[in-house]
Amino acid sequence: MKQQTSILQVQTHGQGLTMLNMDLSSWILKTGIVTGLLTLWCKHTSASFIVQENADPDVREDILHYLNDLVPENRHYLHHSEGPDDMPAHIKAVLTQTQLSIPIVERQMVLGIWQGIYLFEHRRQPHLRQIALHVLGE
Repeated sequence: MKQQTSILQVQTHGQGLTMLNMDLSSWILKTGIVTGLLTLWCKHTSASFIVQENADPDVREDILHYLNDLVPENRHYLHHSEGPDDMPAHIKAVLTQTQLSIPIVERQMVLGIWQGIYLFEHRRQPHLRQIALHVLGE
């Protein structure tokens, strides 16, 4: 059994989704792991992951609009605020995922044909985000 760890740095462009498939696939190939389990951990409280359709960008836009309607910036949040988009970003991270586990078979992530792995930036401003990668396998 082998294991590898790394930190993937991802520059976001503000609120929205950044696909990670290519970066993750490249890293998996470098590890030499053929069969195993990849774990991703988002090291932030105002960003998260989603696994979603990668073919039609309208799906991703609709998800972004839905979450913005569900957790609006113009709501009065009582305690914590580092700007109007901060507390909504924390709530959106609670509603999504900060950790993913993805099987690896034959040096590739086991994903459905239309699935993409996305880093979901919940803040309006661009950020350099860190994702901890860990793979365990053979």
